[in-house]
Amino acid sequence: MTQEQRYTIKISLIVALGGFLMGFDASVISGVIKFIEPEFALSKLELGWAVSSLTLTSTLAMMVAGPLSTKFGRKPVLKIAASLYAISALGSALAPDFITLVIARMIGGFGVGASLIIAPMYIAEICPPGMRGRMVSFNQLNIVTGISVAFFTNYLILQLSQSDSAWIQTLGIDIHQWRWMLGLEGIPAILYFGLLFGVPESPRWLIMKSRSTLALQILKRVSSEAQALKDLAAVKESIKNRTEKKRAKLSELFKPSLRLVLFIGIVVAILQQITGINSVFFYAPMIFEQTGIGTDAAFSQAILVGLTNLAFTVLAIMFIDRFGRKALLIFGFSGIAISMFLLSYGFSNATYQLTPQAVETLPGHVDKAKTAGMVGVTYYSDVEFKDAVQENFGEIESKKVEANLITASINMNAWLILLSIIGFVASFAISIGPVMWVLFSELFPNTIRGVAISFTGFINSSVSFLVQFVFPWELATIGNAWTFFLYGLFAALGLIFVLIVLPETKNKSLEELEAILVTSKEK
Repeated sequence: MTQEQRYTIKISLIVALGGFLMGFDASVISGVIKFIEPEFALSKLELGWAVSSLTLTSTLAMMVAGPLSTKFGRKPVLKIAASLYAISALGSALAPDFITLVIARMIGGFGVGASLIIAPMYIAEICPPGMRGRMVSFNQLNIVTGISVAFFTNYLILQLSQSDSAWIQTLGIDIHQWRWMLGLEGIPAILYFGLLFGVPESPRWLIMKSRSTLALQILKRVSSEAQALKDLAAVKESIKNRTEKKRAKLSELFKPSLRLVLFIGIVVAILQQITGINSVFFYAPMIFEQTGIGTDAAFSQAILVGLTNLAFTVLAIMFIDRFGRKALLIFGFSGIAISMFLLSYGFSNATYQLTPQAVETLPGHVDKAKTAGMVGVTYYSDVEFKDAVQENFGEIESKKVEANLITASINMNAWLILLSIIGFVASFAISIGPVMWVLFSELFPNTIRGVAISFTGFINSSVSFLVQFVFPWELATIGNAWTFFLYGLFAALGLIFVLIVLPETKNKSLEELEAILVTSKEK
């Protein structure tokens, strides 16, 4: 490995830490919701807002991060993102009320959106062509790694909170679990901010700002002098050609000739989120608690979700060019539909009955006298059982005891639920998760690709926000079985769409795809 390659890898790894923070920040909330719902007496929609508010501001940040980085540079925007992550972590950990918590999470959302756009852009701009694909993939791998680490640290903090060690009590980990879960992000955020001072500005941006001498110095650090001079000339030519071309407008997307490709892009963007992936990532421990396995086991099983996501994302990177995009999507949507239907089946067959013996095993904070009206009664749906808990314990207290009562009363196949969720995450991670972004880069014609990806990306984020927002309300209103059945139904429709409408893009040039997808009229 040459000195230039080592330098390129070091810089790429530093910048890709933004992807790690994004994944961590997005999924750490999964361990927090169990604690903030009773502490702040949240309704189901307020709980959904606590989770989804980050996605809302990240969507807004994605729209402005690009123009800001064009004006001020990639490096300053990355520093701002790192600062926002740190501010969000501290503000969330110290939040005295629900509104403050949401504001702090929304601040972090701006960091998520900025790093999602700028980190891979910077890596692509500084890396030589031969290393670009692998280095940019660091960012995607770091995102799923961040998700996995968040699940692990949530579980670790939960375990530490049950210790009698003096230092645990001194730090307040025993009573402020969720605050430590959120605050822990401040460590990598501050580290990221500090490391960015050792990162040069993007040479492409410097050339855009007529600072070619400095740009050449940076290019020489990532490749040979001859290659650096060649890259400098190529970038200058590219910028010249781009400035001579008229910028594509959003209205061009709606020309009759682009109806098919736009339809495909919108449907794929919606399908990636409406099949429920962020419901699982952001509410995993809550879903597992619904099976009655208890809080500790629910948090530990969430770690399996993160590791599965990581492993199958790596497999997707390995297989996408070998088997093709359509083949992976057919496999993935089939797996998603089967997994969701199995989840629905598992929850629909669950029954809930409190016996006198089960009541005696309830922890001390549960008022056992209030269970009198439920003992011996069999409930055939989770909605019916939760309504009974709320009726007997009241709206506020029921949030604190619901998980304990489910554990004591439920009769279901918890292994089926675990395997179904693992199957769902694996199917998503090897297919529509990473494949969507590859399709976006291939489907749209060159002239409108940038604005098309921004438009479909906005739709994708908007659907993600809605799915996260309504999920707690869905569970409380229509129940686990129907919620997961709907996700499975959407996946089945997605499978039909892929089989009938979506063309295979593997081994086809962008020009060939344009000829297939864009009609001759107004081409």
